[in-house]
Amino acid sequence: MNNIPNPNVVFPNEYKTSCFLKNVITAPNIFVGDYTYYDDPVDPTAFERNNVLFNWPEFGDSLYIGKFCSIASGVQFIMGSANHRISSISTYPFNVFGGAWAENTPPHLSQLPFKGNTVIGNDVWIGRDSVIMPGVKIGDGAIIAAYSVVVKDIEPYTVAGGNPARPIKKRFDEELIELLLKLQWWDFEPEKLFAFMPILCDDDLELVRQKLKQTLER
Repeated sequence: MNNIPNPNVVFPNEYKTSCFLKNVITAPNIFVGDYTYYDDPVDPTAFERNNVLFNWPEFGDSLYIGKFCSIASGVQFIMGSANHRISSISTYPFNVFGGAWAENTPPHLSQLPFKGNTVIGNDVWIGRDSVIMPGVKIGDGAIIAAYSVVVKDIEPYTVAGGNPARPIKKRFDEELIELLLKLQWWDFEPEKLFAFMPILCDDDLELVRQKLKQTLER
């Protein structure tokens, strides 16, 4: 179909307040899937500069964001090099200020705690002004409430919120969650996804459950 939205454009509609993120990323350690968008009334294309903070690729951590994620205005991802040394008496980063201090202290990045990669699943909705801390894993289908600070992993299809963010509830029962994780609709080919969209948007969850089972049995 010629009128299916193109994941390779920056602005998917005429409003230009949302952009498909993968098309404006330049950092070698940030990876974003198709159709994931960032919404910002000022300049959504500045996401990498304004919303991924302390990103020094040489530190070794990466940010992975899956497909079909909805990222609201002001969401920030804090990368690992924002950290401070905590294994010693002082947390002060003497080395970064150069001069004799740099000569008499270990390299700054080498002493920082390494939290690993930050990984956001597929079809994740992150609410306005939330903060995602280094090394956090957020599962497929999760929802993060506005103004949350996520410091620990969030399981798939879980609503979480607060500071620090805590699980509030599961979006669906375990059977339906398992079916969705097996289905992985976000990997469908464009035409198959188009045909499947009515099921994705149907709030009759029992009907949806049956449709998912039928689809997985084929």
